Amino acid sequence: MALIQGLAAHAAGAELLPFRYDPGDLGLQEVEIEITHCGICYSDIHLISNDWSMSQYPFIPGHEIVGTIVGLGSEVKWLPMGQRVGLGWQSNSCGVCEWCTRGMENLCLAAEATCVHRHGGYANRVRANARFVSPIPEALDSEHAAPLLCAGITVYNPLRTHGINPSSRVGIVGIGGLGHLAIQFARAFGAEVTAFSSSAAKEEEARTLGAHRFVNARESKALREVAGTMDFILSTINADQDWAIYLQALRPTGTLCFVGIPPSPVAVQVFPLVSGIRTITGSPVGSPHQIREMLDVAARHDIKAQTELFPMAKANDAIEKVKKNKVRYRAVLAN
Repeated sequence: MALIQGLAAHAAGAELLPFRYDPGDLGLQEVEIEITHCGICYSDIHLISNDWSMSQYPFIPGHEIVGTIVGLGSEVKWLPMGQRVGLGWQSNSCGVCEWCTRGMENLCLAAEATCVHRHGGYANRVRANARFVSPIPEALDSEHAAPLLCAGITVYNPLRTHGINPSSRVGIVGIGGLGHLAIQFARAFGAEVTAFSSSAAKEEEARTLGAHRFVNARESKALREVAGTMDFILSTINADQDWAIYLQALRPTGTLCFVGIPPSPVAVQVFPLVSGIRTITGSPVGSPHQIREMLDVAARHDIKAQTELFPMAKANDAIEKVKKNKVRYRAVLAN
């Protein structure tokens, strides 16, 4: 088997350099994907910098992967050669634990991430267990589909799990890589959607994406006006906020759900939780089944990531632009 060529970090925070590795024999249940596109997720940047103390070097980042199958393990019978597929954050699980057998492989304690302790998608090829590879619907082009494999499923999972429907009043905090997709999915579910952003300049775009209402998160009066109006608030940001204000925006039995991870502990008064049976929760990426469902929903409702395309060889330039928050809203690398 030929060597796989990619771009690897060789130390914490280092720029990516060309790197080759021998993938060994293809596993019985594995597929090999020839990569055409790979999105840049901020998780890749955290891994390059070893912000989560889990990175091993050298390693090739990337987990929003689209490409075609060029290798099939002998036990893979349900995917044909040449199939266009996507691969997200997770690339394997034990397959036998309580969570795997319940179709919740994303909660498996033995889950394997696509680019943690293994090489990911800033490369010409990648491998994964076939169960975690999803066919891409024809209606989705590869560039706009790639970010759905992580950013898309990260927001789709909680909206679906918490039963968002036409009766729901949903708030989306942050209009970025995650938030701009969350607005589209919440609107597709029929919900009344309110976008919260600290950037007033994003109001027009939020409404174009499907938001019915826009709240400037820097204006305390605007925040007070939405008190007690939301059933579900999804926070997509990685910044500290006065979370009590968002808790106050919830109706009784409402939920504040985190998919973005603020740097500081979340501190709130317990009384609003007790008095209104309100909930604070979080949500990870979704299961393979949910990813396939999400891709189908995106294809049928014309939901797509807004992207900026870079050649794979310019990955370092793209990463710097992402770090400076100058990409709206997802950078995608193309081979």
